[in-house]
Amino acid sequence: MKHLIIVRHAKSSWDNSSLADINRPLNERGEKDAPRMARRLAERSVHPQQMISSPAVRAMTTCEEFAKVLRFPGEQVQSLKPVYHASADTLFGVVRQIREMKSDGPVMLFGHNPGLTDFANDLLDEDFDSIPTTGVVSAKLDIRTWSEAGPGCGTLEFFDYPKKDN
Repeated sequence: MKHLIIVRHAKSSWDNSSLADINRPLNERGEKDAPRMARRLAERSVHPQQMISSPAVRAMTTCEEFAKVLRFPGEQVQSLKPVYHASADTLFGVVRQIREMKSDGPVMLFGHNPGLTDFANDLLDEDFDSIPTTGVVSAKLDIRTWSEAGPGCGTLEFFDYPKKDN
C-alpha cells in the first residue's frame, strides 16, 4: 500500500503580465492558503517521506510552505520539470519513477490543472470537476511499488481545499 497526496499550487498572481507563466508568484490569498492547508495536514499527522513539485514558482512556493509546516527538509524537495503543466499520462510516468524508501510515509506531488485533476480522476476512478487552488487529494494506492501505479489503483482517503469549511 502506498500513500500519495496530490496538491494543486496555491492561487497565483496575474499582476505582472510580462512574467513568463513559469515565473508567476503566489498572490496574497495563495500566500495565506498554502500554510493554512499545510496545517490541516499537520493536524492529520501527515509526515511526508518525499515532496515532488513542478518547477513553476507558484508550485515550488506552495511546496516550500507545506515543507516548512510539515517539517520536511526544504533541500530534499524534488523539482521535476515534467510535472510543469503535465498531462495525466505524464504524471503517471512521474509517479512510477518515485524512488522506493524504507518508510511507507506519503509522497506529496505539487502541480497544475487540468492535468492534476485528470490524473486524480484516473488514479481514483473519481469525478472531480476541478481540484481548486491549494486543493489536497489524499489517495491510498493498492500497490506494493510505485512502478505499479496506474489508473484505478487508488482510493480516496480525503479531499480538502481552502473554501471547504467556509
